[in-house]
Amino acid sequence: MSRIGKIPVPITDGVEVTVAKGVVQAKGPKGTEIFKYHPDMNVEIKDGKVHVTRPSDERNHRALHGLTRTLIANLIEGVSKGFERVLEVNGVGYKAELSGKILTLSLGYASPIPYEFPQEVQIAVKGKEVHVTGTDKKMVGEVAAKIRSFRKPEPYNGKGVKYLEEVIKRKAGKATA
Repeated sequence: MSRIGKIPVPITDGVEVTVAKGVVQAKGPKGTEIFKYHPDMNVEIKDGKVHVTRPSDERNHRALHGLTRTLIANLIEGVSKGFERVLEVNGVGYKAELSGKILTLSLGYASPIPYEFPQEVQIAVKGKEVHVTGTDKKMVGEVAAKIRSFRKPEPYNGKGVKYLEEVIKRKAGKATA
């Protein structure tokens, strides 16, 4: 049996979880999220915890078991606490500005890059840091990765957009003879 899948997901205080046919819905202080799980998986609520079981030991069911449990845990954590990714903009003249639903990035190109982010996430700019927050872990990660992709950090000068916890291995420049 899946080690991850057999752990019940505790429902935190202030979160209301409902399980209908193929759908788990969670309402919490941060908002409401819906997750459609595979019809082969069995999801039920017992004693204030969400239990996920699988019908057989087939390879596909074993793979879906732990995945379904983890996605439900992320759903509950998202509506109770939320998720955040912090990006850091490094470089002379590099900056990020927010105006409404458009993040404008000046990253050393000929013109600034406007990025219209989805409404499921919120973005805040604090100095050289860009904070991406939301209730959906996947969406927060995708938006942060998209912002990072505009100018990935380079190893020689350390310029670019990187995750706050990311460590860039620096390289020496050309050696003169």
